[in-house]
Formats: sequence, C-alpha cells, structure tokens
Amino acid sequence: MATTRCAGSDRTRFTRCGYSRSPVDFYGEVLQELVIALGGALFVANVFALMKRKSDRAAVPERTVARARPGSPVRGYRNTASSEYSTAPIARSVTYALIGLVVMIWGIASVFH
Repeated sequence: MATTRCAGSDRTRFTRCGYSRSPVDFYGEVLQELVIALGGALFVANVFALMKRKSDRAAVPERTVARARPGSPVRGYRNTASSEYSTAPIARSVTYALIGLVVMIWGIASVFH
C-alpha cells in the first residue's frame, strides 16, 4: 500500500500539505464579507460620481435659479458658504475610489486566504 505525502486524517493532512487555514466562525466570515461590500460600495459610488460630473455641472444653474426666485420658500435660507459642491472634486473622488478598491481587494484576499 503506497502512502502519499498528504495521507492521513483530514486534520493532519491539511497541516502537513500546507493547507493550514484557520477556522473562521460565522461572525468573522460576515465581518469579512461586510468589509468587501463596504469597500466595493465606496469604490463604485466614487467612480459613479466621477462619471456623473458633466450632468451635475449642467444641473447647477437650475438649482441656483430656483433658490433666487422671488417666491421661492428656500430664498431666505440660502447659505453664503454653501457646503454643496456643483461637481464632485476629482482628487477626493479618486482618492476615495482607490481606498475603496484597496479595502475591497484586502477583504477578498482575507476570505480566500
């Protein structure tokens, strides 16, 4: 009877053959999948914001006119230091998209490691 290098019970075969994957409980697995989902969402949302810049730039004059119209209910609430961007900033969107991509790849590597 020939024995192979990886013969034996399941537990010893995995450790001898280099498959020593540590067991992950249910909550650890869910946490890894959440990291993948959050990284993917951050990546996709920022890439979408970069693709949508042109249509956002065209919509700014419409919003500005609606605020400045004499009968507008939001006329008095106009903030001079507006925190609303007309378009998504390129540097911020690219940075966040790269962070999301790294987090997503790291999560995928953690699941399949």
